[in-house]
Amino acid sequence: MKKTYSIEVDCANCANLVEAAVARVAGVESVTVAFMTQKMKVEYAEGVDAEAVLAEIVRVARKIEPDFEILK
Repeated sequence: MKKTYSIEVDCANCANLVEAAVARVAGVESVTVAFMTQKMKVEYAEGVDAEAVLAEIVRVARKIEPDFEILK
């Protein structure tokens, strides 16, 4: 399953660091974080609970960028 989220990240370097960290989260097949468009595209592994993985993504991202947010 693929999902696109509107995010808030402060700089391009932070976006790159967040992308690398999120790529290592269990249940994430692939991820792209685009600073210019403030979007994050996530492809989840088959059969995972996307909401639980998303919570872990936010936790990991905030270790790098404390202001990281997924906008609803």
